[in-house]
Amino acid sequence: MTDWRNTFGALIRVNTGWYAMLAAMALTCVAVFAIHTASQGAVETNFAVRHVRNLAISLIVLVVCALPHPKYIGQVAYVLMATTLVLLIVLILPFVPQWLVPTTNGVRGWIRTPVMNVQPSELAKITFVLALAWYLRYRNSYRTLRGLLVPFGILLVPVSLILKQPDLGTAILFGPVLFAVLIAAGAKLRHLSALLALAVLAVALNVVAVYFLPPNMQVLAPHQQERIVSTIDYAMGNRQDVQSSQYQQDKSVKMIGAGGVFGYGARRSAMLLQYHRLPERHNDMIFAVIVNRWGVIGGLVVLTLYVMLLGTMLTVAARSKDPFAQLSCVGFAALIFTQVVVNIGMTLGLLPIIGITLPFLSYGGSSLLASFAMIGLTMNFASRPTAPLVRPSFEFDTTTEQLEPAA
Repeated sequence: MTDWRNTFGALIRVNTGWYAMLAAMALTCVAVFAIHTASQGAVETNFAVRHVRNLAISLIVLVVCALPHPKYIGQVAYVLMATTLVLLIVLILPFVPQWLVPTTNGVRGWIRTPVMNVQPSELAKITFVLALAWYLRYRNSYRTLRGLLVPFGILLVPVSLILKQPDLGTAILFGPVLFAVLIAAGAKLRHLSALLALAVLAVALNVVAVYFLPPNMQVLAPHQQERIVSTIDYAMGNRQDVQSSQYQQDKSVKMIGAGGVFGYGARRSAMLLQYHRLPERHNDMIFAVIVNRWGVIGGLVVLTLYVMLLGTMLTVAARSKDPFAQLSCVGFAALIFTQVVVNIGMTLGLLPIIGITLPFLSYGGSSLLASFAMIGLTMNFASRPTAPLVRPSFEFDTTTEQLEPAA
């Protein structure tokens, strides 16, 4: 009983993690109004109501994530990741029926449940961060190139399964998260720079291949090639495909530009969005809706809330003496930052459309649930006192660097 009292006392006591909660709730409130504006006149007009319902479920998940001691979360991190991997395998099994795993836009990425359609890849992002942080917390073997094999192996398994769905957008989020966590843990920058250079070279070669190699020698799928070409053409001023492959980006850029400084307001914005038929305006393109309704001011407010959220996560990481909490918070911040940059880049026509949601703002039960799970874990880490006796963590002295034995 005393332990539970201490747990609840630590949770309800105002700490740094509450700022992340406030920013997340503010973003979700903006989302409800923006989704309501986006869904007016559509076939489905209750997206905003569903988002509120998903918020209620997500807040329950937040509390569940905020209660256990961090050491218990770490001890089951591998089990949680294994569970999400099993769910990812279920998605790609050909004999699994459509009533359980429906195909949406050519992707088998959701498991249908009575409450909501669960997207295992959203859960895999969190369990990947937890498993990676738990593995790295008492090691510095990754200070060598050979020692980086295990962290990259932890990355490779979920990414391979997600690409099989296929869901390239979600898969690319894992790489930046891994690099951010390794940098925070103290991996040598020259090793990471070399690996990053190889990754950039691989991307550049794939882009060049789209223009110069025949279709049977391409690595990317035809629709992925088309998105890359259309984005590059659009950025260079070539608008010849605005009624086909460039349609979504063109409509998004126009809706953002039309918003001006102060926006059109709820009613006029809803009419404009309905008339121009912006695809996925309640989901991937929600930032265009926000700027169209509230203008540049609204967009800056949203970005400010994200800065507050990310700053809080990094502050919790900096103040914590628990290496597992430190690396987890850095991973969560990197994950949200990458999603925000990629999603807004898509809506501005700077990046290809790859189906990345905007955390807390885009409609989607699994996305919102996963986002609030990260908030709950951040509040958990912020509220826990540091244990008086702990092993030396990944932190090291570069002048007397020695490898610690693996945990």
